[in-house]
Amino acid sequence: MSDVTTAEIERAFRTEYGRAVSILVRMFGDISAAEDAVQDAFIAAVERWPDTGIPPSPAGWIVTTARNRAIDRFRREASRADRHEEAARLLYPAGEPAEEDAVHDDRLRLIFTCCHPALATAAQVALTLRLLGGLTTPEIARAFLVPESTMAQRLVRAKGKIRDAGIPYRVPDAEDLPHRVRTVLAVVYLIFNEGYSASSGEHLVREDLCAEAIRLGRVLVELMPHDSEVLGLLALMLLVESRRSARVNEAGHLVLLADQDRSAWNRLLIAEGQSLVRICLRRNQPGPYQIQAAINAVHSDAATAAATDWHQILRLYDQLLEVMPGPIVQLHRAVAVAEVEGPSAALQTIEGLNLDRYHLFHAIRADFLRRLGRTADAAAAYAAALSLEQNQAEREFLQSRYDEMIRA
Repeated sequence: MSDVTTAEIERAFRTEYGRAVSILVRMFGDISAAEDAVQDAFIAAVERWPDTGIPPSPAGWIVTTARNRAIDRFRREASRADRHEEAARLLYPAGEPAEEDAVHDDRLRLIFTCCHPALATAAQVALTLRLLGGLTTPEIARAFLVPESTMAQRLVRAKGKIRDAGIPYRVPDAEDLPHRVRTVLAVVYLIFNEGYSASSGEHLVREDLCAEAIRLGRVLVELMPHDSEVLGLLALMLLVESRRSARVNEAGHLVLLADQDRSAWNRLLIAEGQSLVRICLRRNQPGPYQIQAAINAVHSDAATAAATDWHQILRLYDQLLEVMPGPIVQLHRAVAVAEVEGPSAALQTIEGLNLDRYHLFHAIRADFLRRLGRTADAAAAYAAALSLEQNQAEREFLQSRYDEMIRA
């Protein structure tokens, strides 16, 4: 009898979900069928793995079991000979056809399938997060700042559109890549962000999603090495990832950037990220990901928090606002304003932003109010942030600041 728990099984499936679904989409040619098959495999694992233990190759077990369950389902539902033929084709594949795409990677093919122009941009990103990252509907809804019911409907419609329109499962031709890659970059970055600051659960970081996003970023660089924004996204993720081990202390509590032990930062990732930023600077084709990477490169250059060149960071945020205007950029720019001009000036820059559903808006505003000595207002803002935050580590930090304001 094994000691494998349901939680361990869930973690294994979450880790392997994107790989399994992408392989099964290639086998079945249908996203819903692939998802149903993986879900059937999960049910089988819950029944078997507590006795047998997690297999040496969970991904192989999931794909094989899902494929067999799908064949059984086809046979049960068969009302015509073509159903039997389909089951036989899956059971006895004739061998993989020659790969004509630029990248031999099922997950990348699935990303481009989900990011087809026939789908709305929000649906493209949401569907890929679901299928490639294995994120739940509530997590994706949180990333988009929309209600869960809205996101659920969006996912259903997107999968239906892919099925009904016959959208192909492949990497686009070389001439089409530049037009399609921007949404793919947004997908990869949202996967990374969900991993780096998990929207729910006990842990601040989901290392599997961070690793998957960086892996996909490297594949995209191989596919489009001359696209500066592709390089910029990989640089951005590497530089942010370099600080991951310093973001929590031994007790698992959140540590702010200013208080992190910078000797714990990963210097190899920093060196790689900064090297990519320098390549982007030489190309002089600035875009949002490159500028954000440059901002993080400035942070990584500072040996101490006090040595941070906030004036340069503020200039970079001004440049970012020109190429990507929006309230989220304005909010993060305000953090630099606070360091250069003070919290009062920073507070003025964010008071009109329509970000009431965004927990970081209230948390950043609360910090400005705290630094201004407006403890009652700061406590109210921390309470607002707490009402929106679902990650346990983030909640503990916000709660500690709220309690501090109440006691003041």
